Amino acid sequence: MAKNPKIPSSLISPTAMFMHILALPAFYLGFILIYESSWVFRLLNTGGELSVVYNTLILTSILIGVMIASRVPMTVLHLKLSWWQYSLWSIGEIFAFSGFAALYLALLYGDIGYFPALGACIRLSFATLTYPYLLFSLLMALIRPDEQATSEDDLVRFADSTGRLKLVIANDVILYIEAQENYVSIHYMEGEQRKDYSLRQSMRGIEELMEKHGIIRCQRSYFVNPRHVKVLRRDKEGMIQAELDVTNTKPVPVSPKYYEQLSLML
Repeated sequence: MAKNPKIPSSLISPTAMFMHILALPAFYLGFILIYESSWVFRLLNTGGELSVVYNTLILTSILIGVMIASRVPMTVLHLKLSWWQYSLWSIGEIFAFSGFAALYLALLYGDIGYFPALGACIRLSFATLTYPYLLFSLLMALIRPDEQATSEDDLVRFADSTGRLKLVIANDVILYIEAQENYVSIHYMEGEQRKDYSLRQSMRGIEELMEKHGIIRCQRSYFVNPRHVKVLRRDKEGMIQAELDVTNTKPVPVSPKYYEQLSLML
């Protein structure tokens, strides 16, 4: 198990992205208009009940924009975030939205300063968005990565030297692969447990397959999955090693020839 557990990939999936871009603002809009809090209505009322609806729609549009600017890069880049990093990211989204909402209200009223508007927007944002954030995170976290339907393109099919299919696993669960005489040892995760599989095959025989799935050679006898590399370090002898994000896993040696390529992928 990792020291700093990563969020499940379901939280940075397209489904989670669209939930935050569409469902989160929908909840925000519905909460304000249905709950009808007196202080919120005083904040958004610029001249009649319809003005409250109009201003709420504008704020909801701002929230959608913030979610798009935040969640699309997170999903496209498939960021490897720990739980505390994801929490800070989410809190940052709320503050970013509050900042833009306060700017709108300050310009709308004219006689209200930005910082008083910011305080009111932060209060409103946390009051309305905390619940859906927690609900969506819990819902998506329950969909464990190993229980999701894996795309065919994400499956690595290992065949032995005779061409017989021996092992099929998702590319993101592979940690590293090392050469052992006439075999290669595939180290991968199955749920929370680390597994090893010995395949009668050569490093050259699987090199093209590994390149296809983003698992790169880091040393003459090793391939490593950059998705699981936590940091690159030099030991006392000056040798470069890749430390992985799974405990009780030995560091993977990295030769100077492959160091730059690997470091650019982290």
